[in-house]
Amino acid sequence: MLAPDNLTRYHAHWVAPDPAVADVVDQYWHVSWNLGDQSVDQRIIDAPAVTLTVEEGDVPAPLVITGVQARAWHRTIHGRGRVFAIRLRPAGLAVLGALSPQRLANTALPLTEELDAGLHALMRGVAAHPTPQARARAADEAIRARLAHHPPSESGLLANRVVDELRSRLHRRTGDSLPAALHVSERTIQRCLRATLARGPRWVGHRIRLQEVVLALTARPDADLATIAADLGFADQSHLAGAFRAACGLSPSAYRRSLEVLING
Repeated sequence: MLAPDNLTRYHAHWVAPDPAVADVVDQYWHVSWNLGDQSVDQRIIDAPAVTLTVEEGDVPAPLVITGVQARAWHRTIHGRGRVFAIRLRPAGLAVLGALSPQRLANTALPLTEELDAGLHALMRGVAAHPTPQARARAADEAIRARLAHHPPSESGLLANRVVDELRSRLHRRTGDSLPAALHVSERTIQRCLRATLARGPRWVGHRIRLQEVVLALTARPDADLATIAADLGFADQSHLAGAFRAACGLSPSAYRRSLEVLING
C-alpha cells in the first residue's frame, strides 16, 4: 500500500503457507481497519501476481479476485473491515481455477460461482473459518487436495523459477542472462510468463524492483534516493524517480515526506 498517512489505521500480518503448497501459494496476508466515519483512498502497487481475497465489513464483495495490475490502482475503503488474501505463484491460477490471466489483467472482480466455480468453492471454504490462521490452514488443506489431482504444468513451474530468479537479481550486478541462468530460450521465458501472468519478463522484473523501492523508502528513512537507486540497480536517481512516478503517480520524495509527517507528526 502506498498511502503512509493511513498505515496506523491498519493492522496487517502475514502467514506463511505450508511448504507443500509452495508451487501454488506465494503468501497469505491479512489486514483489518477501523476508520470510523471516514473514507480513505488507497493507492496500491501489487506484486506481479493474481490475488484471491475474502473481504468483510464495508467492502464491495465478500470474495474477490484481482489480476496483475499494470500500474498502481486505487481503492476507497470505508468504516471498518478486514481482508484475508491468498497471493498466488505464477503456476497457481491454472491449478486452482479455469480463468486466464488475460481475463483478469487490470481488474478486480467479485469472485462468483458463475465466474469460476473452482475458485469460488475454494474461497467460500476458506471464508467459513473465523481467524487468519485458521483460514490459512484451511487454504493449505484445500490446495493440497487440488494439487493431488491437478499438479502445476511444466510451463507454470518454469514461470515460478523465472520470478524467483528475477527477485534474486535485485542486488546482483553481474551474472548470466536470464535464459542462460534458467537453461531455456528467451522465447520460452516470454511464453511461460504471458501464459501465467499476462506479462513479459522485463515488466515483471521492473515491478519487483518497484516494490523493493517502496520497501526501501519505508524501512530506510535516512537513505538518500541515489543510494537506493544504486542498491536496486537503477541507472541513477532520476531513473528511479521516473519509474516510480510512472507506476504510482507520485514521486519517491513525496511519498517519503508523507511518511515523515506520519512518523514525526
